[in-house]
Amino acid sequence: MTRRATCQCGQLAIECEGDPVRISVCHCLDCQRRSGSSFAAQARFLIERVTITGEARHWTRFGDEGGQGDMYFCPTCGSNVFYKLPAQPDLVAVAVGAFADPTFPQPDYSVYEGRKHAWVEIVGEGIDRYD
Repeated sequence: MTRRATCQCGQLAIECEGDPVRISVCHCLDCQRRSGSSFAAQARFLIERVTITGEARHWTRFGDEGGQGDMYFCPTCGSNVFYKLPAQPDLVAVAVGAFADPTFPQPDYSVYEGRKHAWVEIVGEGIDRYD
């Protein structure tokens, strides 16, 4: 199976072959800012199974625990499409919303739940949860 994620204007795209290695939602404040929502959902794929087309710009951020993340976005419409973590160079994390697929599989992980908005509930069976 091949999945395609794009920015809003379609200029930046990423095609991912096979199933994601991990699907997660993150409630940390940085991911809330990155997504513009109360949490961010992302699917990680092996880098050798993705093809990126179009122009991307990136910005580097450092998380609460010091980890580095390189956020890639479209320079035309500003949509955040994917990110890379130098600590996991074999993976690319793609914003689940960029797939625009309501049938996308549920998350395996929900992290930073201590910062989760009180009105948010991540439902499903077998989800690992971390504060």
